[in-house]
Amino acid sequence: SKVNTAKYHNEYLHRTKNYDNSNNHYSKTFINCNNRHHHNHHYQTSLNHPSIYPSIESIPKPKPTTKTNNKNTMSQSQSRNTVKNRAPAHIQISNEQLIKEANDHVQAQPLAPITQIHDKEEYQSYLASRRRHFEDNIRYRREHIGNWVKYARFEEDNKEFERCRSVFERSLEVEHRSAELWLRYGEFEMRNEFVNRARNILDRAVGILPRVDFLWYKYVFMEETVGDMEKCREVFERWMNWCPDEGVWLSYARFEVRFAKAVVKMEGGGVANLDRPTEVMKRYVNEYPCAKSFLKLAKWAEHEGKDIELARKVYEGALVELDTEEVRQARVFRQFASFEERQGEFERARVIYQHAIKLLNLEKTQSNLNETTTLS
Repeated sequence: SKVNTAKYHNEYLHRTKNYDNSNNHYSKTFINCNNRHHHNHHYQTSLNHPSIYPSIESIPKPKPTTKTNNKNTMSQSQSRNTVKNRAPAHIQISNEQLIKEANDHVQAQPLAPITQIHDKEEYQSYLASRRRHFEDNIRYRREHIGNWVKYARFEEDNKEFERCRSVFERSLEVEHRSAELWLRYGEFEMRNEFVNRARNILDRAVGILPRVDFLWYKYVFMEETVGDMEKCREVFERWMNWCPDEGVWLSYARFEVRFAKAVVKMEGGGVANLDRPTEVMKRYVNEYPCAKSFLKLAKWAEHEGKDIELARKVYEGALVELDTEEVRQARVFRQFASFEERQGEFERARVIYQHAIKLLNLEKTQSNLNETTTLS
């Protein structure tokens, strides 16, 4: 019989077969399902057609699997991967050729588009768009110092100095303990020759961060560059109150030497007065009374100060005034004896060596070493 499925719209009659092994018969079940994709098609079905109920024997059986030998497969895969001919190829490729081919295949990086500005309105529009971009970056990462520095550099390149200062001041409100921000701010004022503003900024910086040495170095460098030696000496004296390391004292002494030579050059010749740098080095020794500071002062007096008597007094004072642990260092006697040799005082050098041998007990150590060598 023919059944028009379109008559029932989306309901179709399907029959499922469940085979029961115990009763050896078919149970017929009807299922109604909705099929929206085929509601306009006509199907011709037969309710009692025997072809609808296939037998169990008609179901295809799976093909039997054949066992393979794993050893054979492994040997075949290994034989495929092995290289039989290990001789070098006839055509060899050099490193230069590989580098040349790599350079030939390098793609050129696309350049950024060049913005051409024809009038004042376009220039102001360009500035506004770039400022909006920088403000968005700052809003996204407010604590990132690079965003502030790039923004300030953009304003500086466009000669907007007031806006650049405003950007730096805003950044210092976010992170006033950042020594890099203070340094960039001061360098901006120095590049554009705003000396008083740069002096004010660096003075604020060293007041907030007195333990950061490169801010002090930048401060004294600026003062010496502009030629204000008295102001530079004042900055050094402020710096000395914070008990810096030995490199700062040496920088102070070298500054005084340069200043003394500059004064002599301005006066038209003569001998530079090195009393100030000598006093600075003596203050350094009093601040750090150790063998290292005494030796530095003696070396400075010999080579830079050209004061041989002062160098000899420093060496002698090191042997008398220092503690026992500081004196019992071989380098103190060695440098003292070498100094006397350079001055031609060989007897004094011999006495210094003999005193060092007795003080450091080098005779016993040498005798013990000779005994061990003889026993061996």
